[in-house]
Amino acid sequence: MFVCLCNGITSQMVADAVAAGAATTNQVAAACGAGTDCGRCRRTVRAIIASGSAERPGAEGVAPPCPRGLGS
Repeated sequence: MFVCLCNGITSQMVADAVAAGAATTNQVAAACGAGTDCGRCRRTVRAIIASGSAERPGAEGVAPPCPRGLGS
């Protein structure tokens, strides 16, 4: 799926940048170009960063979601 239409950047390209260590929208922009033009894709880029952080072992500040009906 295309994330950044201005620069033709796909969600896989953003995910690859995150897997390589990009942890902010500016770092993703520097790595692959997503968000460097109009900026409308930055919300989606942030969501990909968040999902990539949750999948990395040892990701700080990311707690797994609590299943409904459990925990409170």
